[in-house]
Amino acid sequence: MDNLLLVLWAVIPPLLFLWFYYRRTPAAPPVLNLLILFIIGAISGFVALGLEFALENTASWLLNWQQIQRHFSGMIFRQILAIAPIEEGCKLVAVILPICYLQRQYYLRCTTVFLFTIAVALGFAAEETWIYLFNGTSSILERTIGTPVHLMFSAPWGYALAVYFGTKTRCDRDRNLIFTAWLNSVFFHALVNILSIAGRFPQPLYLLTYGLFPLLLWMFWRWEKLLRKLQGKSPLVLIGGHRSSVRNWQKGLVLLMFLLGGNSIFRFLILYRKISPLRWELWFEPAIFWFIIRDIALNLCLGVLAWLIYQYLRNLVRPGYFFNNQYFVRKS
Repeated sequence: MDNLLLVLWAVIPPLLFLWFYYRRTPAAPPVLNLLILFIIGAISGFVALGLEFALENTASWLLNWQQIQRHFSGMIFRQILAIAPIEEGCKLVAVILPICYLQRQYYLRCTTVFLFTIAVALGFAAEETWIYLFNGTSSILERTIGTPVHLMFSAPWGYALAVYFGTKTRCDRDRNLIFTAWLNSVFFHALVNILSIAGRFPQPLYLLTYGLFPLLLWMFWRWEKLLRKLQGKSPLVLIGGHRSSVRNWQKGLVLLMFLLGGNSIFRFLILYRKISPLRWELWFEPAIFWFIIRDIALNLCLGVLAWLIYQYLRNLVRPGYFFNNQYFVRKS
């Protein structure tokens, strides 16, 4: 594929996401500033790649690194102690440095700091996508689906930065929260990578991949929840029962919702991987055609069921629902 086309496929989806969140942010900073931060995020991606390369070369010199990575435990070790800390650290520095420069002249809003995090994370994602596409190790569809992943990784420390730098009265507790939030991002970054790589191993480790998309769906929910909180909007509550039995029932439904919705998306991706190597004329052969139709119908049913559970929970926690229905009986 032409290099210019690869760059466009790597850059356009993240820029569309950035524009989407820019339109949702009140009193957003100038677009040019966000584009500069987007570029800084891409540069931080190359810095992270260089650090990972240097670390792996050092590890190969000291240890039998290639042999260690062939085992699942070695892969976990690599993700937790090398890949996730380096990438989240580079993104964090790429956000903090411009903030420290700008706050000398301007007062930064909480939403502005969070939008800076979005721009840097999307720039990092664009660089990573270009690397994958250039080396032919991933498809365009897979990388497009994975565009917001670095946003979801950065959500905890992005929120912590927004709270600390976006308030006039800063305290040590908010500053300490940044490091705790960064550790949270490192953990979930490593966990997502581990679940995605588990597909390369035989069962039962392969079954871990079915937890990947439910986890990503929950992380996207967390990202939106933090964004709404900074914007001063009411949170999207799904659990609101007053009794422990009711709350446990709702928690079970929330878990089921993420499992169904996440695996609906995952099964669509598996279907794409199965049929993409085939010529499109073969898709219409009876056996293959009905297989595709059945799989699409099943995946849609899973997605619709997850959406129905979501609507049920949203209606269940409406203000006054438990007051009117759970504890009191209306007079006849």
